[in-house]
Amino acid sequence: MSASAGMQGLAFTPPALALELVGPSKRPFKLSRLVGPVVVFVLFIATWYFMHYWGLRWIFDKNGERLIPLPTDVWDATVMSKITRDDYIDGIGWTAVAAYGGLLITIVLGLLLAVIMLQARWVEGAIYPYLVALQAIPVLAIVPIIYVVFGGSMSARLFVCVMISFFPIVTNALFGMKSVDRSQHDLFTLRSSSRWTRLVKLQLPSALPNIFTGFRISAGLSIIGAVVGEQFFRGGSKPGVGIVIEKWRTKGTYAPLWGGIIIACLMGIITFLVFGVIQKLVVGKWHDGETQKD
Repeated sequence: MSASAGMQGLAFTPPALALELVGPSKRPFKLSRLVGPVVVFVLFIATWYFMHYWGLRWIFDKNGERLIPLPTDVWDATVMSKITRDDYIDGIGWTAVAAYGGLLITIVLGLLLAVIMLQARWVEGAIYPYLVALQAIPVLAIVPIIYVVFGGSMSARLFVCVMISFFPIVTNALFGMKSVDRSQHDLFTLRSSSRWTRLVKLQLPSALPNIFTGFRISAGLSIIGAVVGEQFFRGGSKPGVGIVIEKWRTKGTYAPLWGGIIIACLMGIITFLVFGVIQKLVVGKWHDGETQKD
């Protein structure tokens, strides 16, 4: 068999078999993936020092040495101080409970609503405008209402997390399920497949890349919601990262305050990366976005 004939035969081979015959493609490591983040980090630290010594005073006429302490001072005040370190370690646990508990509730309710909106177009038309409105509501504006309904307990923090992170999951899941290729729908129609079969075996699997995109966006938003909720609702004995940050803010001590901000950012980044790893494990290499050049 000639090479051209072999390639013609491969063109009509099912994707899974073709991948087995050709072998998995390996994406070569590019130095830019490492150099880029390092360069940005160096620029970030340089900007931090500039704002500490000169920038904040020149630009805003403020005391940068007090408002933006040096990274070494933030490290000493946050990590090397046992009292502050213990406060933040305990706070990370409670913030994680609020953020991930709210995210889990959001995933269940968001996917359920996306499926309902997919199956009934009138539900989509009726609910979608209110989802947009929910996304646009400033949390601060309805803090009194949330406090009256839930009090200052963990329930109020969970509600804020769900409120902030709900929209991306619904919209991404709905978009992914509606974007299935029409020819694949025709195959299921020829086999007289039920709505349930079409949903479980075609629409949901095809929408997984979009669904995980929504998860990754909402994961970061849930951390923000937990920290913001803690600063507004401080009832009970569950002092999260946001409460510790607020404590140092009221005292006017900015080094441990910046430490708390960095901790909250790291929690969001780690959660985002974890969902990225889960996406690769679940979706694999079949999605087009995985094979595109950088």
